[in-house]
Amino acid sequence: MFFWDQHKTITSCYELFTRKVCDRYQLTQMEYDILMFLHNNPKYNTAADIVKIRKSTKSHVSTSLKALENKGLIERIQSTRNKKHIEIVILNKAESIIEDGMKAQKEFAKNALDGLTKEEKYMCMAVFNKICANADAYLKKYAEEENEKSFLL
Repeated sequence: MFFWDQHKTITSCYELFTRKVCDRYQLTQMEYDILMFLHNNPKYNTAADIVKIRKSTKSHVSTSLKALENKGLIERIQSTRNKKHIEIVILNKAESIIEDGMKAQKEFAKNALDGLTKEEKYMCMAVFNKICANADAYLKKYAEEENEKSFLL
C-alpha cells in the first residue's frame, strides 16, 4: 500500500477524537472543523479563506457557516469599506466548544505522534509541509492550465 493511501486513517482517527465534541454540542464535523480553523487561524477569517486553505467546497462552507450563525456561535461582519468583504467572528457562546475542541486536538496529536522523538516530530512536520507545498503547487499549475484551455475554446 502506498503511504498516501493511508491519509484517510489519520482523518478517521482525528474524527474519532472530535466526535465527542461534535455530539456534545450538536455540531457536524464540518461545523466543528470550521470553528476550530477560525480559532487556530485568526488571520484567515472569511469564507473564501476557509474554502481556499481547507480545500472545502463553497457550498459546504456556506451551509456550515449559516448553521453556526443560527446557533449563535459566529457572526459575519460586513466591512464598511468593501461590501463584499465579510469577516467571521467567533462569539463567546462558542468558548466551551473551542476549549473542548483544543483538548480533543491535543489528545489526537499526543496519540498520533506517540513514540516519536522531538526531532522526529519536527522532521515529520517539515516533510509533510513539503509534500503539501508540492501538491498545492501542482494544483495551482493544473488550474492555470485548465483556465488557459477554456479561454482558448
